[in-house]
Amino acid sequence: MKKIMKNSTNYYGNTRPEVMAFIPKDIKTILDIGCGEGNFLKSVKDLTGAETWGVELVAEVANNKKNDINNLLIGKIEDVLSQIPDSYFDCITFNDVLEHLIDPTLILTNIKPKLKDNGLILASIPNVRFIYNLFELIVKKDWEYKNQGILDYTHFRFFTQKSMRRMFQNAGYVVIKQKGINKTSAFKLKLFNILTLGFFADTLYQQFVCISSKNTQI
Repeated sequence: MKKIMKNSTNYYGNTRPEVMAFIPKDIKTILDIGCGEGNFLKSVKDLTGAETWGVELVAEVANNKKNDINNLLIGKIEDVLSQIPDSYFDCITFNDVLEHLIDPTLILTNIKPKLKDNGLILASIPNVRFIYNLFELIVKKDWEYKNQGILDYTHFRFFTQKSMRRMFQNAGYVVIKQKGINKTSAFKLKLFNILTLGFFADTLYQQFVCISSKNTQI
């Protein structure tokens, strides 16, 4: 999870409207790992009325909005997992968090009992094949870590669309949907994708949303 206090006010306070679009409207309980200031959870509560739970590593950040979250746990997800009830959540979210974990597959495996039988994992994950990242690597021959973004200096893991799916499958989930978000608006890049018959379609997206279930019947 996010370990270091960021300078950007958006880092912990983003409402993530592009992820909100995938939240089921009928959920009753939601757990957000790496909830930051809780603005995303507040949006979910406003939309669905769901009971909100959040886990945040940086206490100074979470405590700013602790009254907006029904149940707030401070610490690493590995350390607070025992405080989270089993078979309780309709949805567990990871908004650009899994890449901050040393062993995200293990966390996904260990958090599975916290889901109801028909519960979902919804994760936004940065795409290391995003075209601007590839440009830095291939054209500029560089791999410079930054304060935030795909090469955030607190990232332990890097994912492609294919490896995201494999991670969830290795953790025992069924991947229901995978969709790119935060697409580049550059016309030339979109045209290039068309001319290459969609072979580089995945490079147009900064992140992918992965929706997975532990229940094969969903």
